[in-house]
Amino acid sequence: MLPEIDVDGQERIKNSKVLLIGLGGLGSPISIYLTAAGVGELIIADFDKVNLSNLQRQILHKTRDINRSKIDSAKEHLHELNPDINIRSIGKKLSENDLMNEAKKSNIIIDASDNFNTRFSLNKISVKSKTPLVSGAAIRFEGQVTVFNPAQKSSPCYRCLYNEDVSTEESCTANGVFAPLLGIVGSIQANEALKLILNLGESIQGKLLLIDALNMEFNEVFLNKDPSCPVCN
Repeated sequence: MLPEIDVDGQERIKNSKVLLIGLGGLGSPISIYLTAAGVGELIIADFDKVNLSNLQRQILHKTRDINRSKIDSAKEHLHELNPDINIRSIGKKLSENDLMNEAKKSNIIIDASDNFNTRFSLNKISVKSKTPLVSGAAIRFEGQVTVFNPAQKSSPCYRCLYNEDVSTEESCTANGVFAPLLGIVGSIQANEALKLILNLGESIQGKLLLIDALNMEFNEVFLNKDPSCPVCN
């Protein structure tokens, strides 16, 4: 019913393929909204199992899913929401070749992981395959979202934002996270992914959206392409 989308837009969503890495706090709202929107194929990848501590923030999973693999839990619940969507699940750690093969078949990569190694790997794959990458992260009361589109020469990449020498042991499990913040960040990631599929509106490419959930503040920081970046240059 939205004139900006209409039937043609819904067909574009139906014919899209999205690669989602991570089915935790961010992957939960992302997968739910993309499934409800009617994406044609959702490739979900995660090799963890559901545990009790996840349930505070990972709304895709339920108490009965404790000790199940996250991909099995996710696939069951997403199909209950939309039985017509094609969900392909990958329950192992993907090699660089695996990631490249999946990226080449996808319209968009969504990074819902929780560690820098995976984020840097997905960034390299995004740049090599020229597949747009929707990136999000959250910890404590702070979140960030951005879009990298290597098909456009002016677009920075994740390596332009963070040096690979970055060292941190911070995680939601170790340091805590305000549960609704993950819903906010994940929903924005789903929003940006659907806009890319539809070629609709203005992307946040080239900008880093910073979210302070404690004070309910949103700020934007402009990201410039690093001329000495070893990945995108």
